[in-house]
Amino acid sequence: MRSLSIILAALASVPAIAQSTTAQTDTGPAPQLSLEQQTSLRCSAAFAIVASEQAAGKAEALSLPPLAERGREFFVRFSARLMDETGMTREQVAGLIAAQASTLRDDEAVAQVMPACLLLLDASGL
Repeated sequence: MRSLSIILAALASVPAIAQSTTAQTDTGPAPQLSLEQQTSLRCSAAFAIVASEQAAGKAEALSLPPLAERGREFFVRFSARLMDETGMTREQVAGLIAAQASTLRDDEAVAQVMPACLLLLDASGL
């Protein structure tokens, strides 16, 4: 559990991706997200981006571990858990992940978060 705290703190300290703990979705305000939920949201989006780039054959993405299976499983489990924990709809969760993915692409922050996200993925047991 200590390693999860370190990972969460490392991701929270990346200035390019700092965000409010209150999310907004296309269907209205979402519940306030915990640091752990924000981190898993950010990593889910990063895994989706990298998996897509790996499928497209992008060299930078291919230098990372394959994320098509493990990243997708993390993404699915996190999404389901977030809906259970917050009462958000599938559409709200999808909106949050899409917004986070857009932020990561715009800020070119995927490379900054991937080391900690890969540690979080390993810590998840997937």
